[in-house]
Amino acid sequence: MQVRVVDYLAADAAEQFTRSLHETGFGVLVNHPIQQSLVEKIYADWLAFFNTEDKHQFAFSKETQDGYFSTEISETAKGAALKDIKEYFHYYPWGRIPKTLEADAQAYYQQANALAQQLLGWVEQYTPAEIAQHYREPLSNMIKDSHQTLLRVLRYPPLTGQEPAGSLRAAAHGDINLLTILPAANEPGLQVQDMNGAWIDVPCDFGMLIINIGDMLQEASQGYYPSTQHRVVNPSGEGAKRSRISLPLFLHPRNEVVLSDRYTAHDYLQERLRELGVKN
Repeated sequence: MQVRVVDYLAADAAEQFTRSLHETGFGVLVNHPIQQSLVEKIYADWLAFFNTEDKHQFAFSKETQDGYFSTEISETAKGAALKDIKEYFHYYPWGRIPKTLEADAQAYYQQANALAQQLLGWVEQYTPAEIAQHYREPLSNMIKDSHQTLLRVLRYPPLTGQEPAGSLRAAAHGDINLLTILPAANEPGLQVQDMNGAWIDVPCDFGMLIINIGDMLQEASQGYYPSTQHRVVNPSGEGAKRSRISLPLFLHPRNEVVLSDRYTAHDYLQERLRELGVKN
């Protein structure tokens, strides 16, 4: 398995990128339009926020799923027995957020959303006709006016050595949504599983943009675009003493979008949130 690193500015970028998504569920872009300076500022500012007690003033809402999720209540990946070693904050434009962090989060959300809409257009353009005929509407239209697209600011804290045996920063999982847009984190650790069950490091040099297929797009494309299992492994040595900051944007369609004969986007999301243990 080889996750392709594609130059966003290349003439054949759309074809190479979507081929990587079809073959591996992942694609990596360089020379993309997301501002790296903005990403680095967000990493620094949110790392400082996670190191304060102010985060507890924004404890998450079970009803709306926005706000701060502590390490004690963070996700347990589907099929996993142990919680991930992470804390995170869910930002939606309509949700709660510290005022000092709002402007940059909003700017990044808008930049990443605009790029994601273009990438969905690429995905649709290179979907074989016999698969594309099952899309109930254009993929890029599925996110138009959506209030569900989620920006998650993740902090994987330094390891203490007291973690339960077998626990990971993020256990093997597939994402729920259509596409996930992820600037390379400040520390390595992201891996994708190949068809033989082996774990492969995803290219993640600082400044790269990593994109992966989510379960909803796998459902809508009848499996043509696979939602590949991925994880974040625990570091060793000096890396274990450092926090890892990550900034995924989970691209979600409007609630009423029909993914397949089996699911609307709303039904699919509610089912998965219950499986993750963050919603009753």
